[in-house]
Amino acid sequence: MCVRGHLGFVLLLWFQGVLHVQTSDLPCSAPGLTDGYLVPEQETYDHEAKLTYACDDGHKPAVEGWWATSTCQNGTWSPEPQCIDEKACIAPDIPNAKYREKSGWYKAGDKIRITCNGGYDAKDHNATTTCINGIWSFVPVCEKSIEACGEPPQIPHAVIIHQGYQDFFAADTGVQYECEDGYTVEGADAKTKKYVYCIAGDWTEVPVCSKWGSGAGTGHGGSGGHDTSAGSGTQLEGRVNNCVKHPVVPNGDVVEKRGKFVRYQCAKFYELVGRERVECYSDGTWSTAPTCKASFCSVDTRHFSGFIDDGVKFIRDGGTVELECVKKRFQFNYHYSVGLCRNGNISFSKCCTALERTLNFC
Repeated sequence: MCVRGHLGFVLLLWFQGVLHVQTSDLPCSAPGLTDGYLVPEQETYDHEAKLTYACDDGHKPAVEGWWATSTCQNGTWSPEPQCIDEKACIAPDIPNAKYREKSGWYKAGDKIRITCNGGYDAKDHNATTTCINGIWSFVPVCEKSIEACGEPPQIPHAVIIHQGYQDFFAADTGVQYECEDGYTVEGADAKTKKYVYCIAGDWTEVPVCSKWGSGAGTGHGGSGGHDTSAGSGTQLEGRVNNCVKHPVVPNGDVVEKRGKFVRYQCAKFYELVGRERVECYSDGTWSTAPTCKASFCSVDTRHFSGFIDDGVKFIRDGGTVELECVKKRFQFNYHYSVGLCRNGNISFSKCCTALERTLNFC
């Protein structure tokens, strides 16, 4: 029984080894390469074997360079050898951007339109490029948006929750501060959390975390650092009690607090109506607060069958947006429509090429 048991254990180990070889070290058959040739040329290649290939006249590898290599990985070639027309273009590598990728290469005349990641804008607003005779007309660049913000200010006795560290944040994004145990946000009715938003390159007023029972609710600004201790203690106390709750402005934020005054700023795509500075009177009432009026149009390209899906676009009032059209009269030309935003409504032009617009044919 003991010998039989040992024999079974050995067979089990051998069987597992065979399975490992079969599933992890599979050889590769010679790749089927059209319009090119392989070196060395064999019927089969071992796992992790490498080959080099080049292409016939009028063609080139589907990667950078006039020759390329490929490696056998468990029965599959990586990358798969492929020869394409020499006038085709390899998919460009554009940091901090995304675009509709095809099979890694594009035919002559193909166009791509990039969308920059959050916090980035296309440099000089150039987001479209064309494949011309094997090279791109230019490579778009996504650069940091001037309306993005750097890292949120570090606040004593507070952390930022539900958000990993980032060097900078896109405009209109928000982060939430939370005070450590035993501390509360000043002027926030004993709350321990507060949202702060990135607006036009600056963070709105950051909180101040004070120890519970040590005077939290003093109402002075956290980011400005302005002195609110002027005057007698009685006057300060009365002002604090009366003016701590400033008016709430939908789609707006307090960007400055100085003594009895606060200053508001509207979020992106909203227009301030009224005075930006509001004053607190001695009886605890405030002067008339401004409002933030919507001053933009939005277009969800998923719901427009005539346009290629490019997500949701926001356009400032009086501004324009260029959208690529699905239907084209000329196969290799970029057809687009121009949308104009006026008073919250957007109207679109016909789908035309840039040349047609230049010649006033559209």
